[in-house]
Amino acid sequence: MQNNKAIVVFSGGQDSTTCLFWALERFEHVEVVTFDYQQRHQEEIEVAQRIAEKLSVKQTILDMSLLNQLAPNALTRSDQAIEEGKGGELPSTFVPGRNLLFLSFATILGRQIDAKHIVTGVCETDFSGYPDCRDIFIKSLNVSLNLSMDDQFVIHTPLMWLNKAETWELADELDAFEFVREETLTCYNGIKGDGCGECPACKLRKRGLEQYLAKRT
Repeated sequence: MQNNKAIVVFSGGQDSTTCLFWALERFEHVEVVTFDYQQRHQEEIEVAQRIAEKLSVKQTILDMSLLNQLAPNALTRSDQAIEEGKGGELPSTFVPGRNLLFLSFATILGRQIDAKHIVTGVCETDFSGYPDCRDIFIKSLNVSLNLSMDDQFVIHTPLMWLNKAETWELADELDAFEFVREETLTCYNGIKGDGCGECPACKLRKRGLEQYLAKRT
């Protein structure tokens, strides 16, 4: 494909920021799209804005408040507890339809700016049981989006088969290790950097970091 423009679905977290560095290394023109669905912490939007500014990347913020209305859960309601899934149940942080909508709107935006490459940080290895992070879903959606717009977009998933330790390793290979560690927000409690250390997202991030640092030294 001759087109060399990409859009990164961008939350300002560890995964999407690593994907942004990955895209900047591979494509001539990169933009990011951030979705405001009235998530639990407004800090997520603010962190994403600061990162985009620091990396001199154009950012589009789209209003997705309808998702908040349709999908009450621990990421859209501060009065709901953050709980890991048990007995085959999905975690309370699962937002139904989120990646379906995010990738669909990112691709529509891509069509407007003539960007054929859509980059997302979804991962099946450490995906917390989210069905919309699976490789089969991404491939299916890619086909559907191309058919719906009679075009040829490519959804890239650089982290799909990486665990968190390998994601840290990739950030390091991209000379972005310290930036990702210090500037991103992954914590469900809205604490930048290493986070609260107690929520499921922080535990996963910390465990991967410790595994990678043990290997790195």
